[in-house]
Amino acid sequence: MSRIQAKFAALKTQGRKALIPFITAGDPEPGQTLPLMLALVAGGADIIELGVPFSDPMADGPTIQRASERALAYGVSLRIVLGMVREFRKRDADTPVVLMGYANPVEAYGSEAFARDAKAAGVDGALIVDYPPEECAEFAATLKSAGLDPIFLLAPTSVETRFAEVGAMGSGYIYYVSLKGVTGSAAIDLDDVARRIPAIRDKVGLPVGVGFGIRDAESAARIAGVADAVVIGSRLIEIIEQSPPGEAPGRVTEFLGGVRAAMDQKSGVSA
Repeated sequence: MSRIQAKFAALKTQGRKALIPFITAGDPEPGQTLPLMLALVAGGADIIELGVPFSDPMADGPTIQRASERALAYGVSLRIVLGMVREFRKRDADTPVVLMGYANPVEAYGSEAFARDAKAAGVDGALIVDYPPEECAEFAATLKSAGLDPIFLLAPTSVETRFAEVGAMGSGYIYYVSLKGVTGSAAIDLDDVARRIPAIRDKVGLPVGVGFGIRDAESAARIAGVADAVVIGSRLIEIIEQSPPGEAPGRVTEFLGGVRAAMDQKSGVSA
């Protein structure tokens, strides 16, 4: 059982839902990534999605694009991101880490080398946005052979046959994109998400996390009422970029702690 699978199993026994925050590695500067990852855990993160900076992040809105640009200005590469995860593992051996990014850096690194080195660094899974299941069976198998969970996206436009394809190839969890568009681009249609999740969960046989458009404790709690996990990214990046030097970790912990409390209250779990 992978660290991600074990985390979801433990949360299920507790009657809780997973909180999955996203930050971009190297933003606002490389030395802040480790403190921010630890701040996410202090705020109640169950799994961390760590973005690999990329120059053409097609699924990301302006906020996360700016984060990638800041990180790239410091020369943050996939190899450096793996080093950041290794440093995090010296402080935290339990919190799963998922790398989220695009195919180009992985292909430049080499798929087998990436899987090997990511596992050695302490990575638990990878979500490569522009690797649809019909084009990456070999890559998914390579990740699984290395002990990593390949994680896939589903969207409001996905049909039921795609649900089954993703369920057969993916592991760990499924990331449901709650709206049409890029990250941070619109408010979530909570009623539509609630209608879609049961069919997705039935077909994929994996926990379903929901992201894109979740910006506060209230919307996170409502999503937690129907999904297995809540993913928050753009709002955290905004907090980081608006914080004075040195204050971002504390502000991130405070914000995420409020989200965690609201989610647990929705699930009927006492603090």
